[in-house]
Amino acid sequence: MGESRDSRSASKSSGDGRNPVSRLFGSLGLFISQILDELRKVVRPTRSELWNYTLVVIVFVTVMMALVAGMDYGFGKVVAFVFGNGG
Repeated sequence: MGESRDSRSASKSSGDGRNPVSRLFGSLGLFISQILDELRKVVRPTRSELWNYTLVVIVFVTVMMALVAGMDYGFGKVVAFVFGNGG
């Protein structure tokens, strides 16, 4: 009574008496078939969507680079002012 249905089925499937090598290849086959099933569900973007996504990424990265470069320049000026010009 203490065993749940899931634990009984897990113990039954692990002790089904099959060869460990055949279980390995069966598991690999199942894994590959599940990968292929998931890849069939993927919706690929159209050429124009891909172009738009690429432009958005390039613009975003450029803006972030400018922001970080500006902050680096500003903090550098503050540190130079507080500690002197290195000399």
